[in-house]
Formats: sequence, C-alpha cells, structure tokens
Amino acid sequence: MKITNIKGTVELANGIKMPYLGLGVFQTPNSKIKRAVHRALDVGYRHVDTATLYENEDGLGEAIKTHPLPRQDIFITSKVWNTDQGYDSTINAFNQSLRKLQTDYLDLYLIHWPVKGKYKETWRALETLYDEGRVKAIGVSNFMQHHLEDLMQSAKIKPMVNQVEFHPKLVQQPLLDFCKTNNIQYEAWSPLMQGKIFGIDLLKELAGKYNKSIAQLVLRWDLQKGVVTIPKSVHEDRIASNADIFDFEISDDDMALIDSLDRDERIGPHPDNI
Repeated sequence: MKITNIKGTVELANGIKMPYLGLGVFQTPNSKIKRAVHRALDVGYRHVDTATLYENEDGLGEAIKTHPLPRQDIFITSKVWNTDQGYDSTINAFNQSLRKLQTDYLDLYLIHWPVKGKYKETWRALETLYDEGRVKAIGVSNFMQHHLEDLMQSAKIKPMVNQVEFHPKLVQQPLLDFCKTNNIQYEAWSPLMQGKIFGIDLLKELAGKYNKSIAQLVLRWDLQKGVVTIPKSVHEDRIASNADIFDFEISDDDMALIDSLDRDERIGPHPDNI
C-alpha cells in the first residue's frame, strides 16, 4: 500500500480504488450521524462504513445527500446482517439498504459474519448483485482462514475485502498473510479497541516519540501494515485528528514493537462462535 494522504486509495483485486482511511459509524445514532459525516467529508475522508445492524443507513443517506460532494466521490460500504443471510433474503436486504442510503449502487457490500450453513448462499447473492453492476466490489467480514478457504471452493468470484477486528492486541498475522497472498484486502474494525489502546504504556511511549497521539500512532500502524482502517467517532475534533497521520512514518523497529503487543485478545465475539 502506497500511503500518500487522506484521499489515498488501495486498488482491489478487480481494479476498484478503495480509500484506505474511512469513517466508521457503528453505534452512531441518526441524530448525530449527519454532523459527523459532514465533518469527515469536509476534512477529506472519502469512505464511510455502515451496516444494516447499525440502524443508521437512512441517516447516512441523508447526510450524503445533503453534502456538496457528488455521490460518486464517496465510497460507501454496508453489510448484510446474519438474520438476512440466504440468497433471496440477501437480495431483499440489499435493496432495503439502497433505499435507506438513497443511492442506486454500493461501492462495497460485505457479509457481516460467517453464519454456518448460510454464507455460501449469501455469497452467491453478492455475486449476482456484482454481476448486475449494483455493487462495485464484494467481500466478507469476520471470516477466518478456514471460512475463506471453504467459501472460495465454490465461489465464482473471490472476496475482494475481509473486514475483521484488528488492533495491536489482535494482529492475526497468519490471516493477514493469507489475505495478502490471495489478493484479499484486509480491513480493520475497532482499530482503537473501543478506547482500550489508550492505557497501553508502550503506545504512550511511542506516541510521545513521534509527537503524535496514541490514536494517530495506531492508525498509522494500520496503514503501514497494509490494512484499510475505519476509526469511529462522532466528535468533530477527533474525526479531524484521526486523519492527521500523513506527516510521519513509523520505523521498522517500532512497527515490530507494536506488533509484539499481540495477545490474540478480542473485544468482539470470535467468528467461530457466531
């Protein structure tokens, strides 16, 4: 990944350019999403990540509609929820997401979790939506290597993205390496561990060394690991601060130190337990 500025992108397997820094809107209520999204777009973000589960697609649609930027300049991701999985129900869920988002296409659509016995049919629906040109890229979320291998045995189209929990306490380097080998873009959710990274002494020390905040250090670490990242915030100052990560570079030695914090520690559920 070539890191340039806030509007920089990574090229997916099908040639679609995905902004490597985005705004996550998990747990962002409709009452606050417009202000947060407008701030992010004004700062320079060009990628917003939502999901059916978040119950804020309608708010996001209104936020994008009322911002001066044209729709085609904004990369929108959404995800099909577990109870909507299956071929027909996924198509229906996708149509509902489009209506709420007030758009006629998505840039990226993901399977939210690998629901056993359903994700293959769900993937077949995503392939249909992709073939019809209603979504520019398709992928998965929270898939382990064995889920990916199982899916790819029957898939006509390989997943282009795998969005997973990723932060210094949960690196999953073998999964990251597998995705790189198979040209599946790795993407981080909860890159700041819902605030838990701020209590880690090593990160405090390194942040001071680079004259950056802990959040800025970790988000830069994400990008240098080749991982797309979508920090969530509703605070305008933090949204801007999270994007101020393009004027420094973490050394190889310090990257390794951050890697050494890996403890296979999750804040969310394990994908095998869904």
